Amino acid sequence: MITILADMLSLIAVLVIMFFTSWKLTLVCLITLPFLIVSSYIFKEKVKFAFQKVRTQIARMNAFMQERISGMRIVQVFNAEEQEMGKFKQINREYTSANLNSILYYAVFFAVVEIISAASLGLMVWWGARGVIGGEVSLGALVAFPIYLGMLFRPIRMLADKFNTMQMGLVAAERVFKLLDRQDKLENTGSFSPERVEGEVAFNNVWFAYNEQDYVLRDISFRIEKGETIALVGSTGSGKTTIINLLNRFYDIQKGSIEIDGRDIRDFEIKALRRRIAIVLQDVFLFTGSVMDNITLRDETISRETVIESAKMIGAHEFIEKLPGGYDYDVQERGATLSMGQRQLISFVRALVFNPDILILDEATSSVDPETESVIQYAIEQLITRRTSVIIAHRLSTIRHANRVLVMQKGQLVEYGTHEELLQIEEGHYRKLYEMQFLPAFVDKSVPFDRI
Repeated sequence: MITILADMLSLIAVLVIMFFTSWKLTLVCLITLPFLIVSSYIFKEKVKFAFQKVRTQIARMNAFMQERISGMRIVQVFNAEEQEMGKFKQINREYTSANLNSILYYAVFFAVVEIISAASLGLMVWWGARGVIGGEVSLGALVAFPIYLGMLFRPIRMLADKFNTMQMGLVAAERVFKLLDRQDKLENTGSFSPERVEGEVAFNNVWFAYNEQDYVLRDISFRIEKGETIALVGSTGSGKTTIINLLNRFYDIQKGSIEIDGRDIRDFEIKALRRRIAIVLQDVFLFTGSVMDNITLRDETISRETVIESAKMIGAHEFIEKLPGGYDYDVQERGATLSMGQRQLISFVRALVFNPDILILDEATSSVDPETESVIQYAIEQLITRRTSVIIAHRLSTIRHANRVLVMQKGQLVEYGTHEELLQIEEGHYRKLYEMQFLPAFVDKSVPFDRI
């Protein structure tokens, strides 16, 4: 901006001197000014569109590269290197083409400025020569004006170069500001910030949609008493994970209410709400850093002794101690140097050390081997006796300790009761799931279910 301001001041100074020297010659020289203004406007619009395309293409290429590098193993496993390289070359060609278009507009504009400058000089010489002969213009002014024109058009060329750079910045800034200006975030308007919660959870006629039209959950109502364990089961896409996302207030519902200890979760300060809830997800995310950092998330209030005690309770202490450096072992990006089961165990310890009042397990044992699962099952049994717990599972063997089972189907709560009660429902969804998992295919269906 400083250099642009300097060029503008140079333009003004040169024009003042030109008018002072010969206002008639100056007006002749400025006859081409409208053409310069029109060409500058066209250049501005074209180059802005070109740079928008460049930013779009480079974002597309970066996303493609990041995704393929992260999924390198899948590409290699399925021998898809050549296909992915072909896609990359195509994206790269489109990026190159976008860059060449922006350079083309830039090159054309410079040529147009040179032509306009030459035309202005020609008009000045033609009219100035006649003026000298007629005595209207001095010879000194005629000699000086070509120098003035050079001084006039040189800042214009420099302005075009700087304007080009500024357009690139404006296009990039537009993408950043568009992200910063988005309003689709939860407003932290609650002020209730308790140290602990009892853990009574109630969903009252809850309706929720991600896009305000297609409801993912429809009229969901259930209640979890303090210290009670419920299991959420159902087919993929039935809304199980959405329920726990709403309980953590990652999204706000459209209708109904969600309450903890009889108080709407929107009354809670978000940090205070999430501090009392711990989630163990199926897809475990580990950050670059030590095992200790990944468990405590750099919370200085959590001591090393607490971490070790929690790891022993879960059964993770033994494998962590065997790592080079133990709890100070450096975990690579996303935990690439650890097995899926080891990452799952670390996520269990992470949930435990924060001592939550409400515990949520989202397919938490789906990625561990049977031996590790038996260790975790014992730890889960110890945990859920003191906490309100929600267990999401496809494997019904992992929910045998649940007090009640909620069966979801296409965003609706279709069955709700104990394990035994749901098995007695003829043609019930839970009973079908149970039969598919535990009954052999050759069982005679004519035999009464309670006699199998």
